[in-house]
Amino acid sequence: MNELIIVMVVSWLAGIAAFVGGLGAKYEGSANTVQKRELIHGVVAFGGGILTAAIALALIPEATLVLPTTGLAATFCIGGLVFCVLDAYMSRHGGSKAQFMAMLMDFIPEAVALGALFGHNHQAGILLALFIGLQNLPEGFNSFREICTSGVSSRSALWGLFGISFLGPVAALSGHLWLQNQPMLTAAIMSFAAGGILYLLFQDIAPQSKMRKHWLPPLGAVLGFAVGMIGKQLLG
Repeated sequence: MNELIIVMVVSWLAGIAAFVGGLGAKYEGSANTVQKRELIHGVVAFGGGILTAAIALALIPEATLVLPTTGLAATFCIGGLVFCVLDAYMSRHGGSKAQFMAMLMDFIPEAVALGALFGHNHQAGILLALFIGLQNLPEGFNSFREICTSGVSSRSALWGLFGISFLGPVAALSGHLWLQNQPMLTAAIMSFAAGGILYLLFQDIAPQSKMRKHWLPPLGAVLGFAVGMIGKQLLG
């Protein structure tokens, strides 16, 4: 099969995992019990743990290999600042969608990296696609619930998650065709995304994982980070 087609297919499959997670959230029909609320808070924490792993083990390590210290600090801080402004704006005009924004900030630069990596190592590219898909499942689940609580219909939320799956092939093709020989630009994108995700984690996502007088849900963050570590080890 043509290499470009493989890149498009695997990046789309990684993205469609968010839609699958959204479907799971839509059709999860258990009663609103304490155990269900614990599970939901745990899934939020799990998604936060995976995002933390993406920052610590994927985005920043790749950026530090290429960017000088000043460039790394500047792009990272600009990412945080931009998403601070964007989050404040969205909160004033219909509510925050931190999970959805964080998922995009994670998915797009990793899809770019996936496309660039495929040109050098097909096996590592497929493993990265699997890792991205594992990340997108809980992030899609959380994003669907978050979007619906802000007043958007479940149908529109699912269409939105389905639509972003096609950003995967676009980003991966961009990385494969144009960014294999542009390591500085790729690293800057990753550092910018890491700064934005870190802001969203502390501002919106981590506070949602806490449940008063319940101590198990935050362990989801530990499990999520462990998944990230395992993925990093498999990718080498």
